[in-house]
Amino acid sequence: MNFDKLKAVYFIGIGGIGMSAIARYFHAHGKKVSGYDKTSTPLTVELEQEGIHIHFDDDPALALSEIQIAEAASGIISQTLVVYTPAVPKDHKELNYFLREGFTVMKRSQVLGLITQNHFTIAVAGTHGKTTTSSMIAHLLTSSGINCTAFLGGISKNYDSNLLLPHDPSQKSVVVVEADEYDRSFLTLHPDIAVITSMDADHLDIYGDKNYMEDSYRLFAQQVKPEGMLIYKSGLPIGKINSKQKKYSLDESADYSASDIKVKDHRYYFTWRNNPGAIENLSTLMPGRHNVENVVAAIAVANELKVSPEKIYTAVHSYSGVKRRFDYQLQTNDVVYIDDYAHHPEELRACISSVRELYPGKKITGIFQPHLYTRTRDFADGFASSLSLLDDLILLDIYPARELPIDGVTAEMILNKVTIPNKTLCRKAEVINELNARKIEVLLTLGAGDIDQLVEPVRKFLITKSK
Repeated sequence: MNFDKLKAVYFIGIGGIGMSAIARYFHAHGKKVSGYDKTSTPLTVELEQEGIHIHFDDDPALALSEIQIAEAASGIISQTLVVYTPAVPKDHKELNYFLREGFTVMKRSQVLGLITQNHFTIAVAGTHGKTTTSSMIAHLLTSSGINCTAFLGGISKNYDSNLLLPHDPSQKSVVVVEADEYDRSFLTLHPDIAVITSMDADHLDIYGDKNYMEDSYRLFAQQVKPEGMLIYKSGLPIGKINSKQKKYSLDESADYSASDIKVKDHRYYFTWRNNPGAIENLSTLMPGRHNVENVVAAIAVANELKVSPEKIYTAVHSYSGVKRRFDYQLQTNDVVYIDDYAHHPEELRACISSVRELYPGKKITGIFQPHLYTRTRDFADGFASSLSLLDDLILLDIYPARELPIDGVTAEMILNKVTIPNKTLCRKAEVINELNARKIEVLLTLGAGDIDQLVEPVRKFLITKSK
């Protein structure tokens, strides 16, 4: 598809983190961008402030009024691209109108595949770790002077956006993308460098079982260009592929590794190794050994692109992280409050274990909102095991996202399996009252639903309570 001839791009589900990055990309390239979403959020408000028109009623007439362009009405169809997310229900009126009337309609992943096909592309995949790793790669390249475009699955704190644009638009840029495994979306990509951070079971509502999901990851690995490079965490069942491949881990036997890992003043320090080379005395505010591994992978990509060790060192130390990824909201002598997107049992385990390592001896209270009925059903035991690492659990009801309720699947499935005595189930509206009845030392809000709406009220409450 020739994007140059497009006059208008319309997004159904524009408020999603992946959709909004592509919307910002087309807006930056002078297209008339507009869209629909179910509800207003801080992200849709930001898009509107940037000049992108959004409405919140599923109404084809409103959609058409948004995409009207200067040419006669007969030119609208040929000069408009409609982009949608797979989370949109099949009976969506606007989506069905555009399909019926002959508009060019594409999934987000298809559009991302077309954007990247003529660029040197770095794609980061993984059940978890891909947002942190891709955002760090983008920062390493950008701060080292490499022309970089990046589509991220979170808001980079360094750039306050999920879209990075090249510093020299007249020149081709390296493109960094987060390769989403949901709905096998990453199979639209054919990267020059791919990173795979993890392959734990997830999205079993799509894949059915872990084996099929792993097969999809192997297909993604095989789509790396023959002259390209796959960098993956040691131990993943990748199998044979056509491109070159290297492994990374905290084990020095891998091609890329970390050593001398220690915690000092709530920071991680380590040495990055690429035998026989090394970059010493690196430090990061990102917690946990799993995030040290993510840094190892990001530096590996920069190393493959011949970024100097001096520039890598400077960039790592200036990396601020991603919003809602171990995101410090409050840090005083009396209380620490951290917000995190963790919504898979392994992510929860990594986050809570990291807090234990950073704040030994402190009481840890966690507020967790399960995300999706299917994920709750499939991983109830795993969630319970990870949440039992807390001292005190406040569990919220399931956030359904794109799903309808499933009989018998509730947050109580998790609560009943959690082994710690201090646990309770409550509604979002009751959270502040629950916190008021507790002595808070370290507090975590955890989940991928609308628990982010609690962050600011909780932060203000803790500040007021500590006075």
